[in-house]
Amino acid sequence: MSSSSKKRQTMAKMTRERTLQERRELKRQRKDERKQAAAAERNGEVAETMPSEEGVDEEALAAEQ
Repeated sequence: MSSSSKKRQTMAKMTRERTLQERRELKRQRKDERKQAAAAERNGEVAETMPSEEGVDEEALAAEQ
């Protein structure tokens, strides 16, 4: 017979899920920044972005995988 108690998640699974959520949040932030830059460009403004920040995020993601 199977146990009726609830099985607990392993730490590895919790870590994987947390990193996945963090990556999704970073992706959402980058997408929002691109949308704001495009809107500013349409309005005739020059959007200022810091490419070094974007590079660090991508490098960190590559290192985690």
